[in-house]
Amino acid sequence: MDMRRKEDFLDRWKKYFGGAELPLAGWYTDDEEVADRAEPTKGHRCFLADLAKVRKGVSLRFDVAAIGCSGGKRYLGFTKDVTPNFEHFLSCGIPGILEGGRYKKSPELVKEYETRSPAFAAPARYIVFKRWDRLGEADAPQVAIFFAPPDVLSGLFTLACFDEADLNAVYCPFCAGCGSIVKYPFLEKDASHPRAVLGMFDVSARPFVPGSTLSFAIPMNKFSAMIDNMDESFLITKSWKAIRRRMV
Repeated sequence: MDMRRKEDFLDRWKKYFGGAELPLAGWYTDDEEVADRAEPTKGHRCFLADLAKVRKGVSLRFDVAAIGCSGGKRYLGFTKDVTPNFEHFLSCGIPGILEGGRYKKSPELVKEYETRSPAFAAPARYIVFKRWDRLGEADAPQVAIFFAPPDVLSGLFTLACFDEADLNAVYCPFCAGCGSIVKYPFLEKDASHPRAVLGMFDVSARPFVPGSTLSFAIPMNKFSAMIDNMDESFLITKSWKAIRRRMV
C-alpha cells in the first residue's frame, strides 16, 4: 500500500466527510502473517457479524472454515456448492420441509436468476479485511468498502459518477449482503470501466449492520481516481458544505 495514498485519503475524508466512518479495505492473499485469522465457526453465523469487529479496528483474515454460512462461502468465492433446494429456499419453500425466504416469486425464477449470476472464485486461500487507517505498507487492498448513511452515500455516489459519462457508474445487483461487498466489486476490478456497487439490501443480512446504513464498495483502481478527484469536485462547493455541516 502506498502510504502517501493512504494519508491523502484520510486527510481528504476528514476535510469533506468529517467524522464519518472509515472504509474497510479487502483483498485476497495466501499470506498468513497479514492479519489474525478469524476463528472457525461453530454452527451458522453471518459473515457480516464478524465484519463488525473489523469496522471497530480489528484486522482479520478469513478462510473457508471461518465463514459460517453456505451462501457466504459461495459469494466469497471459496466454494461453488449450492445449498440443496436453493431455488425453494430463496422463494416459496417446501411445505412442511423447508421455509422459504420469499425473496423471489417462484423456484423457476430463482433458477433463471442463477443462470444470469456471474461465476466468482477466490484467487487465494484467504480474504483479508482491515479498516483503512490500519493499512500497512505491505498490504495490497483491492476493494474499498463503506458502510454509510444517506448523506455519505450521496457524496460517494456523486464522486463515483464525477468522471463518468455512463449512467450506471454505480450499480446495484440483487444479491446477498456479502455478495454486494465482495463478489461483485471484486469482479468489477478487472472490468475496462469498473463500477462501484451499492448494496446491503439483503433482508437476511440487515440485522448485522446498523439500520441507518447501506454499503458502497469500490474497486481500488476506481477508488484511487475518486480520491484524486475530490479536490476539484462538488465537494468544494457550497452545495456540499450544506451537507457537510450535518456530519459529526
